[in-house]
Amino acid sequence: MWSRNSFAASLLVFVLAVSAFPWIVSSQQRKQTTNNRRNIPLRSMVGMTLVPGAATREAVCLDGSSPAYHLDRGSGGGAANWLLQFEGGGWCNSVASCLARSTTRRGSTRYMNKLEVFSGILSSDESENPDFYNWNRVKIRYCDGASFGGDSVYRNGTTVLHFRGQRIWEAIIADLLPKGLGLAEKALLSGCSAGGLATFLHCDEFERLLPESATVKCLSDAGFFLDATDVTGSNTMRTFFNGVVALQGVQRNLNTRCTRAHSDPRQCFFPQYALPFIRTPFFILNSAYDVYQFNHIFVPPSADPNEHWTRCKLDTTACTSDQISVLQGYRHQMLAALSASSSRDMRRGSFIDSCFAHCQSELQVAWFTPYSPRIHNKTIAGAVGDWYFDRGDTSSIDVPYPCDQTCHKPQAIIAYTQQSHIMLIFTFLDDHCVCVIGWPQELA
Repeated sequence: MWSRNSFAASLLVFVLAVSAFPWIVSSQQRKQTTNNRRNIPLRSMVGMTLVPGAATREAVCLDGSSPAYHLDRGSGGGAANWLLQFEGGGWCNSVASCLARSTTRRGSTRYMNKLEVFSGILSSDESENPDFYNWNRVKIRYCDGASFGGDSVYRNGTTVLHFRGQRIWEAIIADLLPKGLGLAEKALLSGCSAGGLATFLHCDEFERLLPESATVKCLSDAGFFLDATDVTGSNTMRTFFNGVVALQGVQRNLNTRCTRAHSDPRQCFFPQYALPFIRTPFFILNSAYDVYQFNHIFVPPSADPNEHWTRCKLDTTACTSDQISVLQGYRHQMLAALSASSSRDMRRGSFIDSCFAHCQSELQVAWFTPYSPRIHNKTIAGAVGDWYFDRGDTSSIDVPYPCDQTCHKPQAIIAYTQQSHIMLIFTFLDDHCVCVIGWPQELA
């Protein structure tokens, strides 16, 4: 048995080695291809579609480039069904941060990969994605920095920033409707991280755009960002989100029933305030110990200048009892916020696990494998499918850390990554357990 330190070192070498070499593919089709030199199967790669005529709508990325999506066509019994997945990737709340973002793939399609891996909820393999594998699956690329919610422009001399997330969303939908989305029989709008927050913003709008006869539901993965004070008592995330809303003109696009109900309309950018006003059936997939919120909401760098939390963030077995108590307190806050915002709406569903994770729906090992997190022996894919198709229990909350037993064992993860050739990042929970926190390039 490896020690945790030796395993960590070996795993780090593995991750760096794999991530140092880009995948090379020869096809944009949804069928898997093979690296002939090594006979290694590569995961499904799907080509990019730039939205035609987007500039005439002013539906452009931060830098003025055209927005994009990736579409993998459905087949057979799923040919009339659609799954749209918002990409995640954080936010920008100042001219300086948005300007910097505009020169990266988070603010311009010019810098994005033209092929995207479709795995997890986007996989076309029935053994990996049993309920949605043959649907039309769309990944909506993220390049506005406000969860597809803004609608304004910044000009100062030669500097121009386009805050057009709302228009990007509308332009992509307008392009997809005549391609079959307008005749959808079943549809699911989903998203990860900042894309999960976008699902809260656009869920009801999505439902209104589709046929009345269609079954339309929404899913947020790692998008339930809390309006919580950090460990110093400061409202770090509220201040940050207020900056996003103000700079990018998001307020006018927030749920009007929500904004009328709150003295500060900007609060409706937070999912816990928006959710009670969403009428479309909604599912929340989240970790109770979301690593993004741990690092940026609960214990942001500004709240820990002396780095007392650094070891705890890197290895939870190094957390003191007081630090674990703080984390349990944040878990209670999340569960309380979910309970208050969901009320007794039976159309709502949830899967709240206790892995230190962020974004699990597109990560195959988390979504549906023998090593996936489970609650009551049900995987994330199973829970989402049962909720969408009304097959059984819709809400699951795991026991608190460290009592949870379904995070991924190191040996199992290594075996799975060797078999599937997936690039992953891990964070340690204890000597026997690690949890996936995302693709190296996809963390929010």
